[in-house]
Formats: sequence, C-alpha cells, structure tokens
Amino acid sequence: MKFLLTTFGSLGDLHPYIAVGKGLRERGHSVTLATSEIYRAKVEGEGLRFHPVRPEMSGILDHPASMRQALHPRMGTRHVITRMFLPYLEQSYEDTVPAVRDADVVVSHPIAFATPIAAEVAKKPWISIALAPSLFLSASDPPHIPLIPGADALRRLGPRFWGALFAMVRQGARRGGEPIARLRAKLGLPASPSSPIFDSFVSPWGTHAWFSKVLAQPQPDWPANTAITGFPFYDRLDASTVMSEDLRRFLAAGPPPVVFTLGSSAVFDAGEFYSESAEAARLAGLRAVLLTGIDPRNQPARKLPDSVCVAEYAPYSELLPHAAATVHQGGVGTTAHALRSGRPMIVVPFSHDQPDNASRVARLGVARIVPRSKYRAERVAAELLTLLGHRSYREQAACAARAMESEDGVRTACERLEMLSFIL
Repeated sequence: MKFLLTTFGSLGDLHPYIAVGKGLRERGHSVTLATSEIYRAKVEGEGLRFHPVRPEMSGILDHPASMRQALHPRMGTRHVITRMFLPYLEQSYEDTVPAVRDADVVVSHPIAFATPIAAEVAKKPWISIALAPSLFLSASDPPHIPLIPGADALRRLGPRFWGALFAMVRQGARRGGEPIARLRAKLGLPASPSSPIFDSFVSPWGTHAWFSKVLAQPQPDWPANTAITGFPFYDRLDASTVMSEDLRRFLAAGPPPVVFTLGSSAVFDAGEFYSESAEAARLAGLRAVLLTGIDPRNQPARKLPDSVCVAEYAPYSELLPHAAATVHQGGVGTTAHALRSGRPMIVVPFSHDQPDNASRVARLGVARIVPRSKYRAERVAAELLTLLGHRSYREQAACAARAMESEDGVRTACERLEMLSFIL
C-alpha cells in the first residue's frame, strides 16, 4: 500500500510519524512523509520519501519572539493555530493535494488542517491521529487547561459541567476556524457542522491515539472508532545519532545524575531554566546533565563543576534509563520517554498539551510539578530531594514502565493502518 503521513510542529510532532513510517516501510509498504522543508534531510535519511508542505518551520523556530508567543501558557495554542498555520491553509492544501492523489491511505496530524480537506476531495480514506489525551476535550476525563483556574480541582464537578464548558469552548472557537470554512466552500464541500478547529481533524475512518494507556484510558465521549496504540518511539536527530562518548564517560564516572531538558520547542524559550537547574543540582548535592539544544543563549555563562555535564542533544532512550530523575517541560514525546525509563520526574509545563501531561503523570504518582513562573534553584532543589527521598515515586515510576513494556506502539499503529486494506 502507499501511505501518506502528514505532520507539522516540533520534533515531538515529527518523531512519532517517522517511527510509524519506518515501521510501515519495513512491512513492505511505500511511505511518504509530508511536512515542512526543514525536515527533509532527517526524513530522507531514514529512507522515507519526503514531500514539502508549507508553512516552513525554520523561520518560526529561529525567531525568539515567535517562540515566546507560541509557548505562552494560556494563549500559545491559539497563536500557533490562528497565526502560524491557518493563514497558510490554502498553500498547505495546494502542496498536499498531489501527495494525497498518489496515496492509498492518508494519516493526518491535528494541525495539518489541509490534509482532511484534500483527502475528502480526492475521496481517499484517512486516519486522524491524537498524540496526547488533551486533544479529545473529554468531559469524562477533562484535561488540565491553563485558561481555567483550578482545572484539576474542578474535575470533581463531573461530565455534565465539563460537557457544557467544552461545548462553549468549541462554539467560541468557530470564528478562528473561518479559513477552514472558506476553503471548504471554495472547493464545493459541505460546511462543517461543528467547530472546524476542534472537530475537523476527526476522521470518519477512525482515530488512532498514539500514546499509552498508562497516560489515559479510553473514554465514552472520545471520537467513534478511536484505538490506543501505545507510544511510537523514535529519538534520533538523524539515522546515525548516538549518545556522545563524553556523556557516556560522565554517566560511568559517578552516581546517576538528574537530566534537565526542555525537549525540542520550549528549549528555544528556555529563559533561566539551565542556570537555575545547575544551581539546583549543586544545592541538592546531585550530579546533573543539561541538554541545552543548539540555542547559544542556553550555554552556561560560567564554568560549571565536574558534577555537571552539558550536551546539546542525546537520545532519551539511551540517556534516561541511567538518570536518577528527569526534569522536563512535559511535551508528550519527552513524557513518553521519561515514563518508559522507569525513573521519577519533575515537570515544568510551558503550554499546549504540557500542563495536562504534567497533571496526568502527577496523578500517577511518578512526578511533581513546578510552575514555570516559580522555577528557582531553591524550589527545584527541595522538590528533587522530596522526589528522590520518597520511595513511592520510584516504585510508581517503575510500575508505569512495566505497564508500558507490553505495548508496541509502532507495530500496533502499523497493524491498525493495514486494516484499511480490507476496506479498499
């Protein structure tokens, strides 16, 4: 079969699609991954066909002001959708159409808004993907939403309250989805019966949840025909990426360190995260690994002690199992690897799905949460000592990792996609 996978965003949005694309290719299928030009070398390096689709992400990732807006704790998601992607909807559609025409099955990302439209016009089956539970806005399992003060405490109000609230949210977002409505009308397609932004990504052919049941269980108000596959893991900058020898020597030279990382998007708006982290490790008497990314602003301003190792990047699958704990931003990809490592964590959520992912792992008993606005060395040191000093966090983290061992996200995702062959 010929599969087209479309995605946008950071490495947390790209890596699951590379993982599943490689799995499909190894099972004998033809796979094209359509995304921003910036990822061409990475995709082609893994032996997948690449198809460019606008908008181009390089200008966004390299622009500090844009990243600050994209990572705003309350308005970040709105900015990403209405300012960074929907203004390019028609260009995205023009780029996507030829790739859709050549595919048997299309697999879409929630903010690849042009993909469902192109698939509908071409009459091609398509599958919608949810990378994190918060996308579903479930009234029976309400996500943590920063726009709602005390969201976690309000969970006890039950499905009727949350159902009414989410109905208001969807109605309020209709205006933001006007570019989708205009393009559908221009193409002679029926008008969307509900909120385009929230509901147009849901496919009548089915939705696949590319995350673990450890993070969320199926709910009665999830989209019909939703299947949880488990996390599809991939964590290489390119096909040859391995952990550096310097980092390997550091890990072998002493007790397990705390790993401090901000994933692949929040790392471009790190602020004082790394300097505060290094000081927190010193105060707590712990060794540390700082994964700082390529932004020169994240490099330490002064010489660090031998108990701290600085690296731009390391594959989480190689590094995190050797850590005492991980401190991270709560992106679903980083959260997935932290859970699989079986080590406890501190989550410092920035925006998007991160506050909800943080809330979920905290409820699992594997994590503590430090708000970004309160990320100071003294607070983080105290939280680390609590996290590492209570056996329950280690036990629950090991339990979550064992539960995930039975999941094979890539294999299950591929099998689910191959089931469409019985329909075609």
